Amino acid sequence: MQEARKLKDSMTKRPKPKGIDVLCGLKHFAIITYAVPESRFKGMFPDRFQLDVVEINGKNMGLVSVVPFIDVDFTSAVFPFPKFTMGQTNYRIYIIDTETSERCVWFLGTTLDSWTLMIPRYLWNLPWHDGSVHFDCSLNESTGLYEKYHMETSSSWAEASVDLVQSEFDEIAFSGFPDAESALVYLTHPLCGFYYRRDNKVGTYRVWHKELKVKPAKLKSANFKLLSDLGIVDETEQKTPYSVLIEPINEFTIYLPPTVVE
Repeated sequence: MQEARKLKDSMTKRPKPKGIDVLCGLKHFAIITYAVPESRFKGMFPDRFQLDVVEINGKNMGLVSVVPFIDVDFTSAVFPFPKFTMGQTNYRIYIIDTETSERCVWFLGTTLDSWTLMIPRYLWNLPWHDGSVHFDCSLNESTGLYEKYHMETSSSWAEASVDLVQSEFDEIAFSGFPDAESALVYLTHPLCGFYYRRDNKVGTYRVWHKELKVKPAKLKSANFKLLSDLGIVDETEQKTPYSVLIEPINEFTIYLPPTVVE
């Protein structure tokens, strides 16, 4: 059983943006999470990091999330700058940095639908890949719930599609956690990410956001080719996620540039 956590203990004051830090809204923000045996993550990240396991039905499981959204009003957090809109999908594993004891995520990579891909991919060597991302969503303005949520990505690296729907009766048990708040801190509030750069060095960057006002949803269908290709979550398992959470829009501050871990 994971320990109890309170969101107020995880909230920090927003570090003042400077330089090339970015501010962006994340629209149609979803977190589709799968719980699978910890053995499937072997060799996916350096020994400095350990899987942040969750005990479910007496077994240690690792959690991996697919996070699709549309970047809206993507711009400088400091200076007047043009604003960009682009579809994006992140693939991340929940880990612990053993040097700092901080709970973080390990990024398998990202698909991005924008010509601006050249900056993170070639300037900073991030594992970001080209993809054509399409959203078809219908939000009930009176309830704040999605009557339709469809995302489809065409990509040679990570082809993907997902259909979600919400109702006022949706609930999630969050197995392995003492309560829902503890699970939401785990799933929504890691502020530091690590990854293998395209030159195989380890990179990192940080983000900041307020409490995410996510609500549960149900998965109608999903096909995340990257997860099946890597042997993390097979096609059959993708039909039964651990949890699905959605927030129509939120705001993130991204602190740049990323750095290399020595």
